[in-house]
Amino acid sequence: MMKALFTEKDDRNIICKLCPHECRLTDGQTGMCLARKNIDDQLISLTYNHPVSINIDPIEKKPLYHYYPGHQILSIGTAGCNFKCQNCQNHDISMSGPVKSGQTATPEEIINIAKQRGVKLIAYTYNEPTVFYEYMFDIAKIARKNNIKNVIVSNGYINLKPLAKLAPLIDAANIDLKAFDDHFYKKVCQGSLEPVLSTLKYLKKHVHLEITNLMISGKNDDINRFSRMSRWIREELSKDTPLHISRFFPHYKMSDVQPTEIITLEKAHFEAKKHLNYVYIGNIQHREGKSTHCPHCDELLIDREGYTVDCKISTNKCPKCQTVVYGKFDK
Repeated sequence: MMKALFTEKDDRNIICKLCPHECRLTDGQTGMCLARKNIDDQLISLTYNHPVSINIDPIEKKPLYHYYPGHQILSIGTAGCNFKCQNCQNHDISMSGPVKSGQTATPEEIINIAKQRGVKLIAYTYNEPTVFYEYMFDIAKIARKNNIKNVIVSNGYINLKPLAKLAPLIDAANIDLKAFDDHFYKKVCQGSLEPVLSTLKYLKKHVHLEITNLMISGKNDDINRFSRMSRWIREELSKDTPLHISRFFPHYKMSDVQPTEIITLEKAHFEAKKHLNYVYIGNIQHREGKSTHCPHCDELLIDREGYTVDCKISTNKCPKCQTVVYGKFDK
């Protein structure tokens, strides 16, 4: 069993300080995330060495569009999550406790898989990587020694101290900014907005950062609030921060909610482009919202058709006008 990091104790409880929930657990209790448990007065990470999914994906699937486009990435996830999103696409693993049967893999074995497949990138994804923090941290340390880059795909709901400890090992992140509305976070996710905004501001200073917003009809698709979110990204992060507007499809406890109207996504794309240089539409074949153009001269820099990628740049400058382009690129 792996002892969990970031804990405090009082007379009767262990307090998990990993994320803003700060669960107070008596002996035998499991945290909200279902991945950390008080066992004999020690907080134990239940998911260490227990991945439920290991796959090779296109990096665009994370989605990351400005970080080594066209490359493959080893993606791993475990079980559990510190949110309870009513629309979760991976609820079979995020809402379940650790799977004790099936595959196991030590951090060293994960790195060996990456080497055997010739992959230079690892993503911690599928479920929320914060809840398998210790496992991710140990893999990331070995990855860094082997010149393998680390990527997190996260909801951003993590306390500052563990984030600051992790950040030096992380090279890129895509953070789900689920809404620019604390009420949505409380009602739909059982979380809150402000810690996510704090995570975004911290990560922007330390790693390559992209943001995803899943737009759900009647839930978080108010165009005025979306515009405020776009302005916040520009003012607090950068106008160069890539934003992925993703189409919702009915799932889990929102199976009765209609898919996002395409016109809604197009309006959001138009609005975000007033404030941000790189805005994309995801979960739909939409040519205008897929490819990357120079924000100054509109030169086509990265042409995407599905997961087929033609990257026309290998430096951080537009070949036509020499404008600096945010990201990491090579051919």
